[in-house]
Amino acid sequence: MTLAPSQSPALQASGPGQVEPLHDAVERLLRAADAEAVRDECEVFARCLVPGAHVAWQVCGDTSTGEGIELGVDPRSERSLMLLADETDSPGAADLIGWLGRLAGARLRQLAETANLYEAISRLAMAERLQRALYAIAEQAGAEHNMRDMMTALHGIVGSLMYAENFYIVLYDAPSRTVRFPYFIDSVDTDPPDPESIRPIEDIENTLTWHILQSGKSLMGASNELEKNLPGPRVSIGPPSDDWLGVPMKRGEDVVGALVVQSYRADTRYTPNDRELLTYVAQHVQTALERRQAHEELERRVTTRTAALREANRVLRQQVLQRQRGERLQAALFRIAELANTSDSIENFYAAVHRVIGGLLYARNFYIALLSEDQVKLTFPYSVDELDGAREPRELGRGLTEYVLRNGKALLADRAEIDRLNRDQVLSTTGARSLHWLGVPLIWNEKSMGVLAVQSYSPEHTYSARDQELLTFVSYHIANALQRKYTTESLKQAYASLERRVTERTRALALANRDLREQIAERERVERRLKYETLHDSLTGLPNRTLLLQRLEQALNHYRENPGDLFAVLFIDLDRFKVINDSVGHLVGDDLLFQVGGRVRACLKTRDVVARLGGDEFAVLVEGITDPQAATHIAERIIAQLQTPFRLGAKEIFTSASIGIALPTPEYTRPEELLRDADSAMYRAKDEGRHRAAVFDDRLRREALSLLELEGDLRRALTRHEFVPFYQPIVDLEDRRVVGYEALLRWRHPERGLLPPGEFLAVAEDTGCSEAIDWQIFQQVVRQARALTREEGFVSINVSGSHFRSPDLDQRLLDLLEEQKVPARCIRVEVTERALLENPAQVKRILENLRAHGVGIALDDFGTGYSSLSYLHQYPIETLKIDRSFVIDLPAEDNEVHSTAVVRAIQALADSLRMQVIAEGIETETQMHALRRIGCRFGQGFLFAQPAPASKWLGSPLSLDV
Repeated sequence: MTLAPSQSPALQASGPGQVEPLHDAVERLLRAADAEAVRDECEVFARCLVPGAHVAWQVCGDTSTGEGIELGVDPRSERSLMLLADETDSPGAADLIGWLGRLAGARLRQLAETANLYEAISRLAMAERLQRALYAIAEQAGAEHNMRDMMTALHGIVGSLMYAENFYIVLYDAPSRTVRFPYFIDSVDTDPPDPESIRPIEDIENTLTWHILQSGKSLMGASNELEKNLPGPRVSIGPPSDDWLGVPMKRGEDVVGALVVQSYRADTRYTPNDRELLTYVAQHVQTALERRQAHEELERRVTTRTAALREANRVLRQQVLQRQRGERLQAALFRIAELANTSDSIENFYAAVHRVIGGLLYARNFYIALLSEDQVKLTFPYSVDELDGAREPRELGRGLTEYVLRNGKALLADRAEIDRLNRDQVLSTTGARSLHWLGVPLIWNEKSMGVLAVQSYSPEHTYSARDQELLTFVSYHIANALQRKYTTESLKQAYASLERRVTERTRALALANRDLREQIAERERVERRLKYETLHDSLTGLPNRTLLLQRLEQALNHYRENPGDLFAVLFIDLDRFKVINDSVGHLVGDDLLFQVGGRVRACLKTRDVVARLGGDEFAVLVEGITDPQAATHIAERIIAQLQTPFRLGAKEIFTSASIGIALPTPEYTRPEELLRDADSAMYRAKDEGRHRAAVFDDRLRREALSLLELEGDLRRALTRHEFVPFYQPIVDLEDRRVVGYEALLRWRHPERGLLPPGEFLAVAEDTGCSEAIDWQIFQQVVRQARALTREEGFVSINVSGSHFRSPDLDQRLLDLLEEQKVPARCIRVEVTERALLENPAQVKRILENLRAHGVGIALDDFGTGYSSLSYLHQYPIETLKIDRSFVIDLPAEDNEVHSTAVVRAIQALADSLRMQVIAEGIETETQMHALRRIGCRFGQGFLFAQPAPASKWLGSPLSLDV
């Protein structure tokens, strides 16, 4: 098919001047670069055919521009190219217009296909760039350079994907609520954050970065516009940017940081595509950072371990060198002794001695000096030296050799020492100057007959005191040999003496060698003993915690490879062992522990492990069991075995055990976790009555996790001041007039809501938080006391026994009242009978001081403890509070039941002592009327009001009569 038109009559009739514009228009049409150029060329072509013709775009289906001829359709914009003209009816013009339409339609389709191809190529190029960037990010995690270089490389990678001249990374630690900016590059900001500084997140609160970290969502736009549209006050850190883009880095659902790029150029903006791209890249950057941090931690541990191994290797090498030195010394001595007996001539003897000494120390420069027979000259029968080729005999002078010869002692000197001796005129040396010199005397017949000397002209070779000791020792043997050589007159005697001395020396060396071997054997025995003691308990001889954990780790690894091979961990604790220890003494207690270990060992197989963890705690590793029930049977067998009385000296001791059992599951990764869970199960066995076994299950795990979470929440609640006082009115039972309030502890938990003290107070006492919680309540109560009491009533605070262990409790409370300007009569301290027993003298002093300053003292829960009358006599108590357990059983009529008699007795006792009585837990009108009949004047309870915050009672009527 061809697009060329047939020779219509109109085209054939046209002259050359008319055909040329049409030909140029067609050429330009086929070269048109876009749809608008196609329209322009079509209009030029059409006007050559029909004067006044107009070509325009029209939306497909739209007829508002009038009737026309459709020349073609642009596939990209879905618009039609319409020819609008008054007369197009001539046959030649219609044929050419149709041909023009086919040309225009074909060109529009070509342009659309080309544009689509360019877009596909662009998307492919972008995907390839992104893939290269992700590969580069992944490679950075394993690169050898440091963290700063890695982040610089990450900056370059992000910059290859979008405009990132200004770029920073922020890391967020949610548990500690801290942030760090490890990388920050900004072309305008002159005060960048310290990359090593860790800051609380509150320092950047309500900034754009803070919103990303808190919401986990990305932000994009001009910084000023974003700050205006975000909730909360506007906080700006750094200069404003024309465009700002930040995305979070997440680990699962938790935000761990963010990537931010910004532009200070009006012509550079970020697009939604950039946001999606940066969000995708952020997760890979976060993964790379975590991998890099893990890699650095691994390298640190490897470096530490390598240093420890290097130090152990150094010690081992030193030991090996010492042993080698000993062996070389022994061989040298044997060699010298051999030379003394076998050398043919004195010259060969000297050369052999030189070789032996050269094997022990640096002896490249070596000579032997001997006194002449008349002892006035010094001769050098043997000399090897780098600088002094030959040493001629000389008269005795003041050289180094003569110095050693005169003193009969070895001399070890360096250049500085030699110069000092020359300056002091002790020496007058000649010849080549050595850097280090070592000479020892050759002594026989108790006289210095010669000198053995070595020297060094190089700083690389020095001599030490050890070398001096070694050469001195060797010189004795050389002197002996020389003495025999030069004393021909007493050859036989000298030979016998030499043989005897050699024998003695050999025996001494043999003895020394034997002692050395014995010392090595003893050291090995001690090492084995130390290793045994390190892994075993010194009292019972059983394995200790370290050995047990090693075996547990082996069993856990075997279980991971073979899940069908079960094992069990039994945690054994003797019941009431402290009572036995305190009553019969620690020696008997230790004997009991020894026998307990033996009985437990007798209940198990040989391959099983029994370990003593400390005190009266034992642990058992049972391997090769077929089901969990088998572990329970073993525990019951141990419990039954420990029931048999123990015979300890003249006493018969009975004890029992509580056992916790933990079985392996895929969740366990460390042996300590199994031991911890077995310990938890043991405590459950004790809670259930002792003398039994309990298996750790998911409920215990949940309880442990819940307890751990509650402990953490308590400590965080202290820092966030989540503990608040609730107040319950104390009323006059006659007219229900409010006379005071009791402050009660409540916890506004951010997730669980308002919690009473029964749900967390026991845990707070175990963790040591209870006193800090109480002081937060005391401070709030004292601040609100004046407004609540209106300086007429009082507010009671509950002070537990643990507070009275502090000798300055009274002064702290009085200082708090003075600080808040609260009269002492507005505060009443409630204590329990148990608190009075712990430290009576100190409690009495504290209460008397508080009472002397006007603070009221009330005895809480009276009647439920010891109820000793001595309390009321010894302590400055002015109020008794009747426990609700007596109030709740009060009858409707005036019947003399047990509760009525107790309350009546307390009221009579208080009246006689002129004390006030307050009844707690009044819930019904019947109880209130019964108390009034008995004579009780004041009370509190749900009948009148439930505990509520201070805001409810401020400004409320003083009467609760509704």
